[in-house]
Amino acid sequence: MNAISPPVIMSSSTPSAWMRQARKIGPLGLIVLLHIAFFWALQSGLVHQVTSAVPKEVIATFIVPQKAPEPAPPKAEPAPPKVVQTVKKNIAPPPIPVTQAPAPTAITAPPQPPQPAEPAPPVAAAPAPAPAAPPGPVLPKQITSGIEYIEPPRVNYPATSKRMGEEGVVQFKVTVNTSGRAEKVEIIKSSGYPRLDDEARRAVMRAVYKPYIEDGRAIVVATTGSIAFKLNS
Repeated sequence: MNAISPPVIMSSSTPSAWMRQARKIGPLGLIVLLHIAFFWALQSGLVHQVTSAVPKEVIATFIVPQKAPEPAPPKAEPAPPKVVQTVKKNIAPPPIPVTQAPAPTAITAPPQPPQPAEPAPPVAAAPAPAPAAPPGPVLPKQITSGIEYIEPPRVNYPATSKRMGEEGVVQFKVTVNTSGRAEKVEIIKSSGYPRLDDEARRAVMRAVYKPYIEDGRAIVVATTGSIAFKLNS
């Protein structure tokens, strides 16, 4: 490569002329200096280092966020298939009459003797009837007349009642059995004095009565009576 000779600067006699000459040569000189620097860098390998440092190709990838897929709507379950029940009709074939002829070598079994009849199970005897309850007490028949004394009541006036002047009438009810004896004496109306009432009860119990006969037999009866206690009698 040919070297470029520097421009020849012409001297002038006046400063104004020199300045005009410098203005003309200035841009050209700058271009020459740039060429010189480029050639120097090319020879020293600086341009190669710069070109190798610059990336040859830049790939830019833009990642766009994707939306999450929407869940698919649930599928409707298919309706279960309808089960159709089939009814099979069994048609029996008509019976075919079969006639079997006895074999010539058939042996007839002897008739079996009749089996004895099984005895009938014993019949349980009916339970005996429960014994009847004993008859309750016979209530005496109430009468107002017809009773007779064999031995009338004998009354002993209490001495204390005489001294104290106790008088009164005792009304009683007596039950007479079939033997003519008094079984029970009840005081219906008191005389007002317990001593007189007790003496009347003892006298009626000691008396003997004639049994009361009805339909030819003696029965228990009840009747009423009274005993009067008077001091002047």
